[in-house]
Amino acid sequence: MTAYFPVSLRSIFFVKLFVLWVAGTLTASGETAIYVSVAGENKIVLFHQNAQTGALKKVAAIPVPSESGGLTVSRDRKYLYASLRPAGKLASYAIASQQGHLKWLQTIDAAADPAFLSTDQTGKYLLTAYYVAGKVAVHPIRSDGTLDDEKSLWIDTADKAHAILADPQNQFVFVPHTGPNRIFQFHWNSDTGQLLASQPASLFTGPNTGPRQLAYHPQLDIVYFDNEQGSSVSAYHLDRRHGTLKWMQTLSTIPDTWSESNSCARMEIHPSGKFLYASNRGHDSIAGFAIKEDGSLTALGQFPTEKTPRGFTIDPAGRFLYAAGEGSGKLASYRIDQQTGELVRMRNYHAGARAWWVLAVDLPQ
Repeated sequence: MTAYFPVSLRSIFFVKLFVLWVAGTLTASGETAIYVSVAGENKIVLFHQNAQTGALKKVAAIPVPSESGGLTVSRDRKYLYASLRPAGKLASYAIASQQGHLKWLQTIDAAADPAFLSTDQTGKYLLTAYYVAGKVAVHPIRSDGTLDDEKSLWIDTADKAHAILADPQNQFVFVPHTGPNRIFQFHWNSDTGQLLASQPASLFTGPNTGPRQLAYHPQLDIVYFDNEQGSSVSAYHLDRRHGTLKWMQTLSTIPDTWSESNSCARMEIHPSGKFLYASNRGHDSIAGFAIKEDGSLTALGQFPTEKTPRGFTIDPAGRFLYAAGEGSGKLASYRIDQQTGELVRMRNYHAGARAWWVLAVDLPQ
């Protein structure tokens, strides 16, 4: 039997249902925080994102004891780690509320110039690449989010280690070095926290390339690198039997008509695995690429951004991209066209002097 409501009561009933549904949806999804390292002011700035429009609201500025650089978050999104590059230290913070505020936990001595931080897929280890020291390290993470520096593993690699990242299956780790134009290749054992060099231990990428950062395809055995000096991105096939890479393709990040200086910085892959983006310092743009079914790339062109775009992030939902202008101190926001991968510029936000790293985090409930 169908229940009957008078028009006015029925309208109220459905309005209440809609409000409850929206409230439940918002509670389930939570806030998305955008953290920005502002190196010139020794702080990390926290923005909140409007999930529907991509608009940002500045919420807090957290002071740090030195210039903050690379940022990463624990797998459970309860802790944030920051590299203090000039000081050669690593700082740990608890994400102290559902609003994303940070509470300092610990600062440890590390090595010279920690350039890049990431966690392995288990969340038990923090992996760090040291640009000046020419090392990589594995720092065990305690249950309270702090780092067990007494049990850290250190491995000498080469000059200008610039990034370190475990693959989605947590079996391999690759470390691009802009100095010797090499990618170091490791087998990764998450049970013991050990890195074992693959054979060969490194891959030469060619003169004046400068492999800088990397991203893994979420489904395919393909690894992408951007080349700092080469102003390009490269795709490599991952041989899972040997833990090594084989070159597939390289495409430029700048137009053929560009004759001035340029260098690549940040690179990220879209969560869908359909698009890849890399930042151009000099051309001051974000280069976009479509990813084909076989993992190869097609250039989408360049999208103008703020001066000296050293860092950018894609939000976890894959709807928006935020790029920091180190030279302007502003954060540029873009809507990502889900069909084409093109970036649609929205608006700018003041971040602070030498806005550097940008990290988007879906906050825990």
